[in-house]
Amino acid sequence: QVQLVESGGGLVQAGGSLRLSCAASGRIFKINAMGWYRQAPGKQRELVATIANGGDTKFADSVKGRFTISRDNAKNTVYLQMNSLKPEDTAVYYCNLDYYGSGFKRYDYWGQGTQVTVSS
Repeated sequence: QVQLVESGGGLVQAGGSLRLSCAASGRIFKINAMGWYRQAPGKQRELVATIANGGDTKFADSVKGRFTISRDNAKNTVYLQMNSLKPEDTAVYYCNLDYYGSGFKRYDYWGQGTQVTVSS
């Protein structure tokens, strides 16, 4: 069984910053990538940023230059530093874990989500 513990969401004014963290634990043989997705009301879930095991990163165009993603491999934890936040960043942010588990099968696991609200 795998657990993802997310933290760091909240309410912030436009232009402010927040840092999200997501710690993975459980029966994880190898992590391929960790990342963050978000879903605003009435919209589909979209990629925000991911970081692969080798350190390669991907960002949505809308957050490039404002958000950074990093990972502590020893702690199986991924961080999303969000700066210069805008009201359109308001959404539920979900942590995603792409990993190999028991039987060396590949799995995709989601956290429960953390709310980020940016006021104008």
